[in-house]
Amino acid sequence: MELSVVQTGLLGALILLVLALPLTVHKVEENLEAFLFLCGAFAVTVTNMWSWELVKTALEDPIKITLAVLVAGLLFKQFHRALQKGAQKTVSVIGLRAAMALIVLTLGLTSSLITAIIAALVLAELVVLLPLNRKGRVQLVVYSCFAIGMGAVLTSVGEPLGTIVLSKLKGAPHFADFWFLLKHLGWYVLAGNILMAVLASRISLKNDEAEQNAQVQSVPSDHSIKNIFMRAAKVYLFVMALVLLGDGLKPLAMQTIAHLSADALYFINTLSAILDNATLAAIEITPDISIRNLMFLLISLIISGGILIPGNIPNIICASKLKITSKEWAKIGVPLGVILMAGYFAVLCIVL
Repeated sequence: MELSVVQTGLLGALILLVLALPLTVHKVEENLEAFLFLCGAFAVTVTNMWSWELVKTALEDPIKITLAVLVAGLLFKQFHRALQKGAQKTVSVIGLRAAMALIVLTLGLTSSLITAIIAALVLAELVVLLPLNRKGRVQLVVYSCFAIGMGAVLTSVGEPLGTIVLSKLKGAPHFADFWFLLKHLGWYVLAGNILMAVLASRISLKNDEAEQNAQVQSVPSDHSIKNIFMRAAKVYLFVMALVLLGDGLKPLAMQTIAHLSADALYFINTLSAILDNATLAAIEITPDISIRNLMFLLISLIISGGILIPGNIPNIICASKLKITSKEWAKIGVPLGVILMAGYFAVLCIVL
């Protein structure tokens, strides 16, 4: 559909508000799920995209993720102490720095098989068991979510982005099979995961042992039935909001970015920090896309997804459980994302 000047202006202003308000207004930050839901509803209204099919999709799409969060929460409630003992034993055997690097690398490299959701749920449970202060805990979560976002794209199981890509490229000329993305992205993802693991191993550990133990005890267990259901409800609303926001902004994306070059789209895809990367992939990827252009698009989408909380489901799950604010996340995610985007762009230009 062709947007009017007024519609384009309203959607452009909405994008700026989605980026800015969670970082600057405390009330918005505290009620991020409701804020994004209202933004999504506004975008759909501006573009006249309301339909029963969209409402059905918005109601149904969050169900699987929400059930996963709910079931995992109940399981972790039951086996929390066993997990705690395992984490403490691992730290005592290999050391805290090595344990953090191992968590990042393992979850990043297995997320394409166990799904990004399960990897995020495991991360959220493990990180509160480590003797870290608040800053170190947030750093570990952000590095891990970058790694999970990268790794999950390698198969159609890990996250919707991989499913969309393989579906679009299953015919000629690519005939993409289950291992297609692993074949083309594997080394780039491995390098990114190793880098995140190295960064995790270098997190500052300024507290002495007594202070670190106090930090662990100060973290609420958050395993009450009420909290488990409340967290699942927040994730449901968050995913619903992203469905509405993605569909509402889709006409603007199709009108402004769908026909740009891969090099230009690489940086414009930083919109993936607030939009579902599968939505952008559905707009940008065509069956006859070259491998070079595909690589530029996918790398930019998976990196951008880690920059802000709304960019990826693992971010949302971990931020919700650990009460990480948008400002805390952005303080680490934005500079890291900028460096990764620039670094990978240089590498891709040289290699491809």
